[in-house]
Amino acid sequence: MKTLEDCKEEIHSCSKCGLCQSVCPIYKITGNDCTVSRGHFIMLRGLLKGELKMSKVINRYLEMCLKCGACTKFCPSGIDVVDIVALAKAEYFKSHFVEKFISWIEKTFIFGMGLKILSLFNQKCKSKTFDKKVIYFGGCGTKARSIKSVVKFMNSLGIEVITPDFDCCGLPFFVRGDMESFEQYAKSFFSKMKAQGITDIVTNCASCEKTIKSYQKWFDTQDYSVKNIFAYLRENNIKPVLKRKLKVTYHKPCNLANFEDVEWILNNTENLEYVQMDNYDECCGLNGLSKWQEFKTMLKLYFKKHKNILKSGSKIVLTSCLGCEMILSLFSLFQYKVQDFTDFLWKNSK
Repeated sequence: MKTLEDCKEEIHSCSKCGLCQSVCPIYKITGNDCTVSRGHFIMLRGLLKGELKMSKVINRYLEMCLKCGACTKFCPSGIDVVDIVALAKAEYFKSHFVEKFISWIEKTFIFGMGLKILSLFNQKCKSKTFDKKVIYFGGCGTKARSIKSVVKFMNSLGIEVITPDFDCCGLPFFVRGDMESFEQYAKSFFSKMKAQGITDIVTNCASCEKTIKSYQKWFDTQDYSVKNIFAYLRENNIKPVLKRKLKVTYHKPCNLANFEDVEWILNNTENLEYVQMDNYDECCGLNGLSKWQEFKTMLKLYFKKHKNILKSGSKIVLTSCLGCEMILSLFSLFQYKVQDFTDFLWKNSK
């Protein structure tokens, strides 16, 4: 895999224009230039030149990055900030036992044992058989919830859904800098996909979609295609009809690349009133959940999103990422219900 040294050219191409400040959720709260990509690159440039050493202080500011990618989308130089921050985190990860221990805890108990226990209570769903087949990748969501909505929607389009027992996509480990674990999850994905002999993949999780697409960037592998289920629905002009009138708002996950498909369905579903919340596409703060040392900063971020949801007047918040769903539910204070958009459509459609 690439290392921080391989990103030297990108880091030096940062013109320090400061446009990232206007879109960074953390900078808007702290006003600290060390928390935004411009400040990160100044520090990383010092590391590459040997003027600085990787330290707890530098790691702290890298940790505060939510990996939302807002700065990348706004960067005149098109620098992939998320990848560079993750590779910088990897430098710190290599020599710090605590980081490795936390990663082991996550892999063993949260994404290992925890998901296996959840899968015992998960309702299974068998797909109908059709000539056209796709592999469903739901990552952790496959074990945490029923996949009935995805299977039924794809079956209605005449597409069979194959559901191998995939593991996590590895994103939580990538953003922590645990590249070894990230690679292990990627290899597990390739092995299970190859065994099926199918290269078309469907998902309903924005973070899984972005991550498994990125494998082709990090690893030498066969070609395969990944599409979100909403692209299939729009392509086939599927306009769901709800059993009753419902008012919703939608939180756009940072990793969702095809919001135009989601928006098309929101606006073309009968009996569905869609109200766009303020800053609907601003990060929910998921990657800040473990940063308790920055509790005050992260709390401001969470409740900013909470206020925007309440302002929308909707009691139902839809999203397309298990992580976003979890964090929004955690800070809902029982004032609204957060649901996966695909599940919502299937459960409420005629």
